[in-house]
Amino acid sequence: MSDDVSLAQPPRRVSQDESSGAFWEIYLAVCLTGVLVLVLLPAGDVPLERRLACGALLLAMAIWYVLVGRPTLAQPSVVRGLIFQAGILALFVPALALVTGTSFLLFGLCPLAYMTLRTNIAHGAVVVLGMAPTVVFYVITGDRQLALKTLLPISVLVIAFSIIISIAMDRIERRSAERAALIEELASTRAEVERLAREAGIAHERQRLAGEIHDTVAQGLSSVVMLVQAADAALEPDPAAARQHLALAARTARENLAETRAIVAALTPTPLAGASLAEALSRLGQRFQDETGVPVTVAVAGGGRPLPTAVEVVLLRAAQEALTNARRHAAAQGASVTLTFDPDQIILEVRDDGAGFDPCAASPGYGLPTMRGRIEQVGGELTIHSAPSQGTTIRAEVPA
Repeated sequence: MSDDVSLAQPPRRVSQDESSGAFWEIYLAVCLTGVLVLVLLPAGDVPLERRLACGALLLAMAIWYVLVGRPTLAQPSVVRGLIFQAGILALFVPALALVTGTSFLLFGLCPLAYMTLRTNIAHGAVVVLGMAPTVVFYVITGDRQLALKTLLPISVLVIAFSIIISIAMDRIERRSAERAALIEELASTRAEVERLAREAGIAHERQRLAGEIHDTVAQGLSSVVMLVQAADAALEPDPAAARQHLALAARTARENLAETRAIVAALTPTPLAGASLAEALSRLGQRFQDETGVPVTVAVAGGGRPLPTAVEVVLLRAAQEALTNARRHAAAQGASVTLTFDPDQIILEVRDDGAGFDPCAASPGYGLPTMRGRIEQVGGELTIHSAPSQGTTIRAEVPA
């Protein structure tokens, strides 16, 4: 739970909303009406004048609630609450002195104390209200035995019951407030997680598209540039060779245009459309050989089997990047691509006999980190074995 959720809040009045306020007003009206009827009914030896005077005090109490009590409920204030309770007590005590049956009004006055005062102050108000019938009876009659043995236990029971109920309700309210704060915090956290996930997804998609563009469009344009330069160099001494280079450049440009459209449409790379990974690698090796004149051998071991599209895309892009590096940086005279289907994993190895490099000292550039990231996304592992003048072997292992 967040530190923002307070577990030790100061005492406060019982909170009111519109529905609970309306309920308590109805409850208080029922209590006042019932006690008023009880007071006005001819019973016992209470004179009519005293009963009418008591009824007038009860009506004054109702008016006092409307004028002072209701505004106190709407806008809680300690001073206003004390004034309201003082007025209630000033009307309740004379009513008790006139008709002892008025004590039944405690069923409405005790909850009202907790509604208009802070909890700790309301406890004191309830004690005063609860002891009022006993004190008034003793002052009027002087019957100490009846007051102590009969009325005092009833007053104590009323006070204890009211305090226990108020404490229980206050605890329930505290827990509800804590849960509401926790729910609000969880909702905020969930929104933040969704925002971060959305941002991570956007970043991941940007990285994926950057890798796709690097492995297709950038490499294809490099091939086109190289072939155009070769055609320009061979234009006068060997026009046939120049035309061949231009034809290869046009084919490479068309293939990369198809790749670009596939990326835009979020489709499978075009070399894999309607073909297996082994066939796509064979075409890749043949195209590399046609463009560079460097012989490339493509071999498949283990029989071959269908793979998830994501795995095929990752392995094809890894082979493309490895051959591009062999042409661009290694000045290789030969290369080989081997695809091995083991029971537990798929292994792709691309070897060249070029210049090689020191993997620990060389700048990583963009291609190799992108290749490694792609392979790790499908749970695979990339290893690079190379040394100066000893060629390079790139090995990608992906779980089957």
